[in-house]
Amino acid sequence: MFRLIYKSKSLVEIDQETVKDIIQQSQKMNKKDKISGALLATRAHFFQVLEGDFEAVNRTFFRIVTDPRHEKIQLIWFGPMHKRLFEGWVMKGFGLFDLNLELEKHLIDKYGEEDGGIKFPIEEWSSLSLMHDIKLV
Repeated sequence: MFRLIYKSKSLVEIDQETVKDIIQQSQKMNKKDKISGALLATRAHFFQVLEGDFEAVNRTFFRIVTDPRHEKIQLIWFGPMHKRLFEGWVMKGFGLFDLNLELEKHLIDKYGEEDGGIKFPIEEWSSLSLMHDIKLV
């Protein structure tokens, strides 16, 4: 099993409808490929974790890279894992722009701010920490 983490910059402002559309498309493909994961979005950035077999995750990432909704894709991590973090999640998505102010402030204090939203980290350990923080919500 492998895990892939990336972040990217959206070419348009992201809203809940954008997140919903991506999740619906991803769930169909990921179920077929036995991929689990989660997508986070601020108004300006995407952040995603994918888990599954090497070929399926690799193929999915190459499809994501060609998506015209984003640019400046940064691969944070692609490597083996011992256990899925998102077992049973074909794909979940969270728009981090409609949070309560206390949670948003906590996440900005912990991870920083970028383009008016929570800054997505570029280190694997910090990325997994953020996913853990969000998963608890």
